[in-house]
Amino acid sequence: MKGFVFTEFLEMVEEAHGYELVDKLLLESHLPSGGNYTSVGTYDHAEMIALVNKLSEHLNLPTGQLLRTYGRYMFGSFKRDYGLFIDKADSAFSLLSSIQQYIHVEVRKLYPDAELPHFTITQPAPDRLVMHYESERKLADFAHGLIEGCLAHFGEEAVVTESRRAADGSDVIFEITKKRNE
Repeated sequence: MKGFVFTEFLEMVEEAHGYELVDKLLLESHLPSGGNYTSVGTYDHAEMIALVNKLSEHLNLPTGQLLRTYGRYMFGSFKRDYGLFIDKADSAFSLLSSIQQYIHVEVRKLYPDAELPHFTITQPAPDRLVMHYESERKLADFAHGLIEGCLAHFGEEAVVTESRRAADGSDVIFEITKKRNE
């Protein structure tokens, strides 16, 4: 997993809860890297799981909720650092539809060793998008948060429902239905 995923996570925790909690997470999680992350480094995704689990213990919040919160936060980071990809889209559905065929292709140009989830995307109706997420990293909750961040960025309201095909979060269908303006 690319280091910027870790550095952004720790920045989010620091902004919301202070550096003292970040320090505790790094000390208490027993990380093989020692928590010495660089944005361009590559680290075992199990370290992210350890950090999220430890944060869950400290805040007494479910890990899924924390990962969704982080996904929403991370969308803002992607907008800041990779806005040229996001700015090419004129809507949330346009951007989300381009993840596998455009965004991930561009990410691989920048980071050839990036291990990205796979998405199969269909749009059965103008107001409905279906995203099939598959990843050994089991971070569907993070993906859910990224979807929510994308919708918020474009000022669009939608209902996002999940159908977990695997209880561990490695295989999930997201159905995104735009709310109708009444």
